Amino acid sequence: MDKPWLQHYPAGVPAELPAFPYHSLAELLDEAFAKNRDKPAFHFLGATMSFGEIDEASRVFAAYLQSLGLKKGDRVSLMMPNVFQYPVAVAGVLRAGMVVVNTNPLYTPRELAHQLSDSGAKALVILENMARTFQTCRAETPVEHVVVASMGDMLPRLKGHIVNFVVRRVRKMVPAYDLPSAVTFKQAMAKGRAATFRPERSELSDVAVLQYTGGTTGVAKGATLTHGNIVANVLQSELWNQPALRGLKPGEQQLTVCALPLYHIFGFTVNMMLSMRNGGCNILIPNPRDIKATLKELKKHRFHSFPAVNTLFGAIARHPDAKDVDWSGLKLSVGGGMAVQAATAELWRKTTGSSICEGYGLSETSPSASCNPTDATEFSGTIGMPLPSTEFRIIDDAGNDLPMGERGEIAIRGPQVMVGYWNRPDETAQVMTRDGFFRTGDVGIMDERGCFKIVDRKKDMINVSGFNVYPNEIEEVATRMPGIVEAAAIAVMDANSGEAVKLFVVASDPAITEDAVKAFCKDNLTGYKRPREVVFRDELPKSGVGKVLRRELRD
Repeated sequence: MDKPWLQHYPAGVPAELPAFPYHSLAELLDEAFAKNRDKPAFHFLGATMSFGEIDEASRVFAAYLQSLGLKKGDRVSLMMPNVFQYPVAVAGVLRAGMVVVNTNPLYTPRELAHQLSDSGAKALVILENMARTFQTCRAETPVEHVVVASMGDMLPRLKGHIVNFVVRRVRKMVPAYDLPSAVTFKQAMAKGRAATFRPERSELSDVAVLQYTGGTTGVAKGATLTHGNIVANVLQSELWNQPALRGLKPGEQQLTVCALPLYHIFGFTVNMMLSMRNGGCNILIPNPRDIKATLKELKKHRFHSFPAVNTLFGAIARHPDAKDVDWSGLKLSVGGGMAVQAATAELWRKTTGSSICEGYGLSETSPSASCNPTDATEFSGTIGMPLPSTEFRIIDDAGNDLPMGERGEIAIRGPQVMVGYWNRPDETAQVMTRDGFFRTGDVGIMDERGCFKIVDRKKDMINVSGFNVYPNEIEEVATRMPGIVEAAAIAVMDANSGEAVKLFVVASDPAITEDAVKAFCKDNLTGYKRPREVVFRDELPKSGVGKVLRRELRD
């Protein structure tokens, strides 16, 4: 069979998506607001925002954007962490027919200037604590309108002293900065109430989101995602998750932990848009790196699903406060963004009783492309099988299909695959085949069941005397060693073998030595795969979503 995975699909999950019930994400949002007006949509630091409140606020914000003279197709950059204004702004931008440019709030001025200029963003919504970064590069950008959101604006339902405490705490970490000629979010909303909202019809083929890649393969590029791309991925995720969520009681609202940044495509689609579709509620975690605070928030809720990355699953499972969280409602733990390590999966299962269901995707695929069956009780170590209406191929450098079991590049075709990189036809041509498959740059293999396993990214491959060494394998072995929390392997130049393996580790046991790590690897890896050098770090560099950045270690 061309698609052997279809024989092993979970019961009740169709091979193909049904006809789309919406012409755009705006229609999806309109339906969600109408059906769930009184239900909570987001919890944040003890406050709650309902579907109805987001409906009203986003209409007002859309009217404000239109009052500025912005029109359908104009790009609006959103540079905020997980706060109430983010979903309001997203819904407002989409309902006005404009394009969301998701922007990492931790960007440096250089990175921000590039993204704003490359996207041609005419407006920026930014949290006050990041405003100084923008002011540093403002002259280099095309931005004409700036809205500054404040921590004090977003917690109207909390008592004043709590609001003031939160504001002081955040401003102490990153001081607020007053941008000349900017308006506050409150001012923007006041102007929006005085304006008239004119609903703008979008089509599935219209651009909805520019999602910039992390730049690991060069200059950051904007993956151009249409309304159809993201609607498709929402429907695919909903269908795929059903087997795990059938145990919810009739009428019970699905509660999802949102520790992923909403500006990241994983959080954008799998947390926010999917919850809008199914009438669920997200627990917004503003800073998931603060594990103690995250667990303190989780203690307040009985939640059902938890999408996250390997590093966060591991950090939570190792924390002593995890034992005080009620994990009894957790039916679905979805791992993505990076490889889930077997040691992390086992620790998570022992801590929470839930098995991590690993999936796979990229910014270019909206993001979900494959996943393990969500009702599986054991961690598989694979990225599972393609989602409905999605095809995977394993190809060589010339684009030829490789036999089952051989390593090659994963190529993906499906309704969630981007239309290309924003204003970069040459870059697009390099990654898209003539028949519409996206070349991921990830090396993988397919087994007889149609399940796929990632070996590594092609550029991360280490060549030792002509032998290919894959960092994921080295890291997987290293983290099995008791006392090793995290590991990252990179290539370094070697006079004898061309390249050699250098291993960075984070150890919870200060007694572990370099020789001990090398001895452990010697017992588990063949000679050319063993690290030549082991470096201890207090932490590894990570992206905003928690993915280890090997690029920074190489630099």
